[in-house]
Amino acid sequence: MATKTSRAAKAPGYKCAECGWTTVKWVGRCGECQAWGTVEETGTTVARTTAATTVLEAARPIAEVDATTAAFLPTGVDELDRVLGGGVVPGAVILLAGEPGVGKSTLLLDVAAKFARTGQSVLYVTGEESAAQVKLRAERIDAIADTLYLSAETDLGQALGQVEKVEPKLLVVDSVQTLSSADVEGSSGGVSQVREVAASIIAAAKRRNMTTLLVGHVTKDGSIAGPRLLEHLVDVVCQFEGERHSRLRLLRAVKNRYGPTDDVGCFDLNEDGILGLADPSGLFVTRTKDPVSGTCITVTMEGRRPLLAEVQSLLAESPNSQPRRATSGLDSSRVAMLLAVLQQRAGCLLHKDDSYVATVGGVKLSEPATDLAVALAVASAKAKKPLPQRLIAFGEVGLAGEVRPVPGINQRIQEAHRLGFTHAVVPSSHNGPGPIPSGFSVREVGHLAEALSLLIS
Repeated sequence: MATKTSRAAKAPGYKCAECGWTTVKWVGRCGECQAWGTVEETGTTVARTTAATTVLEAARPIAEVDATTAAFLPTGVDELDRVLGGGVVPGAVILLAGEPGVGKSTLLLDVAAKFARTGQSVLYVTGEESAAQVKLRAERIDAIADTLYLSAETDLGQALGQVEKVEPKLLVVDSVQTLSSADVEGSSGGVSQVREVAASIIAAAKRRNMTTLLVGHVTKDGSIAGPRLLEHLVDVVCQFEGERHSRLRLLRAVKNRYGPTDDVGCFDLNEDGILGLADPSGLFVTRTKDPVSGTCITVTMEGRRPLLAEVQSLLAESPNSQPRRATSGLDSSRVAMLLAVLQQRAGCLLHKDDSYVATVGGVKLSEPATDLAVALAVASAKAKKPLPQRLIAFGEVGLAGEVRPVPGINQRIQEAHRLGFTHAVVPSSHNGPGPIPSGFSVREVGHLAEALSLLIS
């Protein structure tokens, strides 16, 4: 029989007028929404403990738990399954965050339609658009299915009522910031509202063993809007990235309780919908008949996935006393460092030239392994001599001009060979590059000057 616990002594209570955050002492700044001057005294708070209640389901030995109910279910979108680790898990709650216009709704509508075509019931709850607007997009991207149900709701109670009526195996909520509960103060999108909406949907997903996909907005600095608690409550957090002027979209798992977080999915967003790219390297490499100076191909690792990318460089005599340094798709400070290393360690005089260094296809290269390709592209532009065709180069360049080893050397070589490249310049390592494909030549270098003398003479 349950017993009541004693209550603690009463103490003054304070509450934030913006988000509803409570504290036992007054503070000038809210600890949740970070607003100033919104914490006000609300009377008294009572600290209490929860009494034990009757157990509805007894605990079982872990060996007797049926794990088949949590097996992966393919979504029909291979690139999404790759990122999630094999598919969706029944009862899992997945948060998909991204900037406005990146294609979150298009991706999830495509996932909902393909999942529904397997015979499973799917409920798509939209608070961003009307049902007619979503229907127009579904017709445009061929996302019509008989068991795909659509509901335009902004009230949490109504949305949960639709779940009870449809009994879906997959629930899509677009977005969690547009739903609001009548039982909580504040407008939709506020901290208290997002917390209540997410907790209610997660409870329904776990109780019904229903996979749930939540769309989340992001702030100006790229973090997920709403309380940080939201990321801790869900099982998987995915980030959908892409430049507004580029068709390429990248999907990454920031948190994944059921799989890895070191893989990336590639998508092509166009007027006909969104398409998974099993081999996206062609978007990042320019195909030209004649070799051009100032270009170099590298292999970068996006998680566990090797991708080929092209670095281009252009040098022009500067009319100003201070040359211009412009970059696109690369870290400007790292490029400036490489220009200094080229001049001081390799004798490549660049102090009178404006330099422009960019990537192809809008891809962003932040891995240090791209250093050697950037340096070779700049040196090729300075010498006005193209590098050999079907050549790749990768390696980290230090301030002393040394070329340091990078992880995944053999994996990068295998990917370059698969795409028709025949030569590679790689950093020298103790274990060597590993097994080399037939007809592929690898040259190991330990210093930047060695690579330049090998390729540009």
